[in-house]
Amino acid sequence: MSYDALIERFLEALVSGDRDAARSVVREASPTMPETTDLIVELFWPTYELIEKLSRSDQLSALSYRMSIRLLRVLVDQASATMTRAPSRNKRVFAVGGPTDSDDLGVQMAVDMLEANGFTVAFAGGGIPADEILDHVHTKRPDALLMFCPSPQDLPAVRQVIDTIHEINAVPDLQIVVGGGVFNRADGLAEEIGADLWAADPLDLVDELVNHPDRQAEPEQRTVGRRRKTRTAA
Repeated sequence: MSYDALIERFLEALVSGDRDAARSVVREASPTMPETTDLIVELFWPTYELIEKLSRSDQLSALSYRMSIRLLRVLVDQASATMTRAPSRNKRVFAVGGPTDSDDLGVQMAVDMLEANGFTVAFAGGGIPADEILDHVHTKRPDALLMFCPSPQDLPAVRQVIDTIHEINAVPDLQIVVGGGVFNRADGLAEEIGADLWAADPLDLVDELVNHPDRQAEPEQRTVGRRRKTRTAA
């Protein structure tokens, strides 16, 4: 069976709240996706994105949306418990996300992928005030700050965090990483607000952090929030 057909069956099981059918799809996928990371990349994340797309276009009832997200969260948790981890990269990531259960699930899959690839992750979830994020960064000094799957309502806080980190420069080697959520729907936004790295999905996130461990945004990169020059009369 093709991956598209498998995702379609998985989606149907999730939105109907059919726990047995959803588990059956995961078991069926396991021989070709033996690792948790395979399940995330090939099944869990694509289905998650499809659920989010259907919800935004009002093609899912609130009930179906809630059931699908909660059931998918259970299956991700169960798969993560058996995850094989690579040797430590000695790189610490502090991860936060959006305020909803759905946002939180998206970040969790990203965190699972990072841990499987040797990163050490502290995951705080969503709804964390910007000043507490900044305090944690300045106190614990992680190698990277990940703000993944934020909603449009989170953008002012995300911008505040990035602007303050750049202005204070208390952790000069910190990488600021964003992705998922609203960043996947607004092309160029991540670069414009001054992020060092950005990723569309958990696999892309791992690739960026592994392949660009020292990348820092140039000051000229940031355009959102910059004051526009006013024209003076001749």
